[in-house]
Amino acid sequence: MKRKASAVWNGSGKEGQGALSTQSTVLNNTQYSFKTRFEDGVGTNPEELVAAAHAGCFTMQLTFNIDGAGFTATDIHTDCDITFENGAITQSHLTVHAQVDGISQEKFDELVAHAEKNCPISKLLNTEISVTATLN
Repeated sequence: MKRKASAVWNGSGKEGQGALSTQSTVLNNTQYSFKTRFEDGVGTNPEELVAAAHAGCFTMQLTFNIDGAGFTATDIHTDCDITFENGAITQSHLTVHAQVDGISQEKFDELVAHAEKNCPISKLLNTEISVTATLN
């Protein structure tokens, strides 16, 4: 399986602007610029997209882990905070809240730890990854 996305940039780094598109067209000439990355502009930026990808990938991996352990999650909500410092992503912190009937905290923590290390985006990132998980 392969997935595709593209970026187009026009102009200088600080004054120019770009557009991002994905194969699925969920992003279709979505605006990004210096202002959306480093200031308060309207549009997206690479770090925000990495955060969305990591939150989505981790949540899906955790869901499969919970299913595989014989439980069903009623709800899983994951936030991802990406830290961008000195030109590098230095940390990805996941905060997950889940409702899973009948699961013990110990089993839940085991499944979270597995998802943290084994979702494909975690494997891709060469940075510190941490998780705060709450079982409701």
